[in-house]
Amino acid sequence: MGSESFSLLELFQLGGIIMWPLLVFSITVIAISIERIVFLIYHKLNTGDIEAKVSEYLNNDDIAGANEYLSALTKRHLAARIMLTLIGQVKPKQVFSQRRAERAAETEAANCINSLENGFNFLTALGSLSPLTGFLGTVTGMIGAFRSIAEATEVNAQIVANGIYEALITTVFGLVIAIIAMISHSIFSHIVDRFASRVEGSCSNLIAQIAEQSVNEKD
Repeated sequence: MGSESFSLLELFQLGGIIMWPLLVFSITVIAISIERIVFLIYHKLNTGDIEAKVSEYLNNDDIAGANEYLSALTKRHLAARIMLTLIGQVKPKQVFSQRRAERAAETEAANCINSLENGFNFLTALGSLSPLTGFLGTVTGMIGAFRSIAEATEVNAQIVANGIYEALITTVFGLVIAIIAMISHSIFSHIVDRFASRVEGSCSNLIAQIAEQSVNEKD
């Protein structure tokens, strides 16, 4: 083992037994982050274009066309699912209930947002557990260092080196994992919050448009 640099394997070995749970935490954080990235890329979160197209159908009094258009997009566009549920509340020869439409859209939006936030709790938990586990390694490392001092007849830096390595390495790895988990959680949460805000605005606009057209039809 060189005195100037260490390989990842050497650092892992110097970190002691606490490195194993940290390894599991790191793999889990990376796996969740990658899975969420793929999920967010696959499920397109744009709302503006869809809202404009649905509004155009509504202006033409083509509810069936709006339903058909949204149905074709539900596989990859979560906003389309929510708007489809909203449009589904428009029934021929029935009074349009804004409150009922809002509740239906809110329920579907909650389901979609829950699917977007899948795994967020794990990122939060690992962001908290990782540094604590690293600090546990700090404690065990220092215990080992002091034990080496107690057992030695002559104290020098080399005797306590392994314990100090364990203490510092586990702390660093724990903090790095926590930072990655917290950054991932913050970015994903921002994306989901922005989508929720946009889809809420789009649904409000569509409900207002449908309600206005219903009033005009009565007049």
